[in-house]
Amino acid sequence: MKTPVDPFILERIPHRPPFLWLDRVLDVNRDCIRAEKIIPHDLPLLQGHYPGYPLMPGVLLCEMVFQAGALLISEMMRGTADNDDQQDRTGGVPVLTRILGAKFKREARPGDLLEITASLVERVGPAWFMKGAVRVDGKVAVQVEFACTRKGS
Repeated sequence: MKTPVDPFILERIPHRPPFLWLDRVLDVNRDCIRAEKIIPHDLPLLQGHYPGYPLMPGVLLCEMVFQAGALLISEMMRGTADNDDQQDRTGGVPVLTRILGAKFKREARPGDLLEITASLVERVGPAWFMKGAVRVDGKVAVQVEFACTRKGS
């Protein structure tokens, strides 16, 4: 069963199914975002990862955090009053430029409700340094630090 995608997400980032890994945004503030994703039981890739023991790939858990980070960047750039940089207001696609580290601590399985967070650590010129996590039942499944920039601005 497909979970409907929050229009808030579709309006702010270019990702689309089948490679959109967020269902809805729970809250967003100046430097942090929380979103969620339910791992569907019928997700085709889980048939091969792994047969008899379906497990959400860790790289896709990281991608959830990266997409939440892209949403946060998009929201920060949407005509904020303190934003004097015309380039920031003209859009662009957030692009991952660096993974600084990832730690995998817990499995995510079909039916799990995941809480995804991403927060801004620092902005240096055109680069955003961020960190985030995916939680299952309130416990960290993955933590990742990463950097993004925007292309096509």
